[in-house]
Amino acid sequence: MTNDAITTDMASTDKITGADLISWGHRPGRSFPDLLRMAETAQAQGLTPNAIRSMLDAELPPPPPPALPLQSGLSFYSNITAEDADEVKNVADVTETMRVLMQTPTIVAGAIMPDACPAGPLGTIPVGGVVAARNAIHPGMHSADICCSVMISDMGMADPAKVLDAATAVTHFGPGGRDNGQRFSVSLDLLDAFRANPFLNSAKMLQVAQSHMGTQGDGNHFLFVGRSRKTGRTAIVTHHGSRGPGAMLYRAGMEVAENYRRILSPATLKQNAWIPADSEDGRAYWEALQLIRRWTKANHNALHQAVVEKARFTLSDRFWNEHNFVFERGGLYYHGKGATPAWGGYAADANGLTLIPLNMAEPVLIVKGSDAPHALGFSPHGAGRNFSRTEHKRRMAGMTAEAMLKAETNGLDIRFHAGGIDPSELPSSYKRADAVVRQIKDYGLAEIEDYIDPYGCLMAGDVAPFWRTGKRTRR
Repeated sequence: MTNDAITTDMASTDKITGADLISWGHRPGRSFPDLLRMAETAQAQGLTPNAIRSMLDAELPPPPPPALPLQSGLSFYSNITAEDADEVKNVADVTETMRVLMQTPTIVAGAIMPDACPAGPLGTIPVGGVVAARNAIHPGMHSADICCSVMISDMGMADPAKVLDAATAVTHFGPGGRDNGQRFSVSLDLLDAFRANPFLNSAKMLQVAQSHMGTQGDGNHFLFVGRSRKTGRTAIVTHHGSRGPGAMLYRAGMEVAENYRRILSPATLKQNAWIPADSEDGRAYWEALQLIRRWTKANHNALHQAVVEKARFTLSDRFWNEHNFVFERGGLYYHGKGATPAWGGYAADANGLTLIPLNMAEPVLIVKGSDAPHALGFSPHGAGRNFSRTEHKRRMAGMTAEAMLKAETNGLDIRFHAGGIDPSELPSSYKRADAVVRQIKDYGLAEIEDYIDPYGCLMAGDVAPFWRTGKRTRR
């Protein structure tokens, strides 16, 4: 049945629906509710369906461009060396997923870091992966843990045991947010900015933005206490992302990107769908990313300041950096998934130094990035994995979690805040720290300025998965 026939068959009293708008050539999107309201108002004023259709013709979107085909033969930079059998398989898997990823029509360059490891179905950007895209923001390439990041505070000559005790008393690990009466404040200015953005303006988003402030989640997120090898001063380092707000923005972004994928490039894998950066949706999503970045930085700051106030320490210095985010540079959008920007001025609050944590028993590196072209200006974000959490548990070979913890972290104060020992976060589940450090130097990705040697750390521990609790955990 043709569109004209549909319109002719409609009685003037039939309510115009979204299906009618689609049959007239309108595409679902953010303007759809406004179009329906215009149609309802016109119908109430006595206009016929044909007259309403003619009126709305002025709002028709331009015809879609021809579908973009996948690319072929686009290479990427590899900054990783296989040093054992596990690494050989890991590098092969990362290389293959990058090969498929590079077929995405928007991508112009890619790179992998020494900590690279697969992070989903074939063609998904790996942890330790970087891609540069033209006029495109790919929500799947910054992942659900938007703006996962690390912050360090210099606590002077404070006793690290007292710092860790204070942190244990004030932080929040595990699923969900803080209960009423225990919540940290969120600036009214930031909440107002959320309300002004179409991706962030919902009652649920605003509620989660408030209840998740001052929380760290679970998985590999941590609060680390150690001493500077250069100065002997105590420092705390927090690692977490944007929690519930970021996860909600990710889901909304993926839905919008999927709408564009169906029109612009149906051949592109769903996880690599994109929002055109120059579209109304793209501008709103970019702004939403910056607001989520502000929220995440405020979350780090809130936890650090709470530790300072709890133990009445003196704070000397503080800085941070993100490693799951999108950065605009030279007209391209650089997506780092578990990769740290390593060029000066990548953000207004960048100070030239970034952090690379390795594992709970190894130092956190303070580095100055080298802006290496063969790494697209990035450096590693950590140690990465050579095999999954499940595989690590299988390899425990009958050892108890308690025995492994003692063997791998002897002398350190390791605490699991929300559950029992999580063996999948022990040092043996990660790549060898010395190999990652060596490859950072070998590939010229960063210069190490200092080492924060560990005293101890806090992690969530082995908490129940969200499908048992009804709350998402690994954010």
